[in-house]
Amino acid sequence: MNKVVASAEEAVRDIADGASIMIGGFGLCGNPENLIRALVKKGVKNLTTISNNAGVDGFGVGLLLAAGQIRCHIGTYVGENKLLEQMVLSGKIELQLVPQGTFSERIRAAGAGIPAFFTPTGVGTMVAENKETRDFDGRTYVMERALRADYAFVKAWKGDKWGNLVYRKTARNFSPMMATAARVTIAEVEQLVEVGELEPDSVHTPSVFVKRIFQGELYEKRIEKRTVRKA
Repeated sequence: MNKVVASAEEAVRDIADGASIMIGGFGLCGNPENLIRALVKKGVKNLTTISNNAGVDGFGVGLLLAAGQIRCHIGTYVGENKLLEQMVLSGKIELQLVPQGTFSERIRAAGAGIPAFFTPTGVGTMVAENKETRDFDGRTYVMERALRADYAFVKAWKGDKWGNLVYRKTARNFSPMMATAARVTIAEVEQLVEVGELEPDSVHTPSVFVKRIFQGELYEKRIEKRTVRKA
C-alpha cells in the first residue's frame, strides 16, 4: 500500500510520447509544479494536456508549451498565455476550448463511469457543432462526452503514504475530479505524513484513486497579478 516514490522524476518515469495528461490548477493556484518540471526534463512529445488554463509564459503548463511538448490542449481559459496564442494562430498546436462548467462535468462524468450527458450550455453556438442535440421538456440540450486521460497530475496540501489527499482552499480546484478520471493519478504534496495522521473527514481524494505520491521540493506559489495603489 505504500505508494511513495522518491521524486517527481521517478513519478513520471513511464510517461511516453502521445500521452494524455490532466493537470490540476486554477490560474496559478494549485499547480503540480514539480511534476510539470519533471515532464519538461523528460522531454516527451505530442502530449494532450487537459487543464483549466495553459499556465502563463514561463510557468505551469506554459513550460511544456515553451518546450514544444504539447500537441493538443483542452481547457477553458487561455487568455494569459501569449505563447499559446501564437502557437494556435500559427497552427503549431491544436486548441479545444470547453465551457468551464462543461469541462468540469465531463471530467466528473468520466470518474463516475458516465459516458456522456446532456447540457444546455453551448446550444446554438460553435460549442454544439457536430454534436447530438435533444429536447427535454421544451428545451434543447447538447450531448457532451466524458473526458478521460492516461495520467492525472494533482497537487495537494497534505497526503499520507497510502495516497489520501487533503487540498487547501482554492488549490483544490479541479484536482479531486481529475484524480478519479485518469488511468494513473500521481500526486505531489507539500506535506507527506504517515498513515493515520490525516483526519478521515478532511480527506478530499481517497487513496483508492492515487497510484503514486511524493513530497514536492520547490513551490513558487505565484500570484497572477499584483496591484499597487497609491495611498
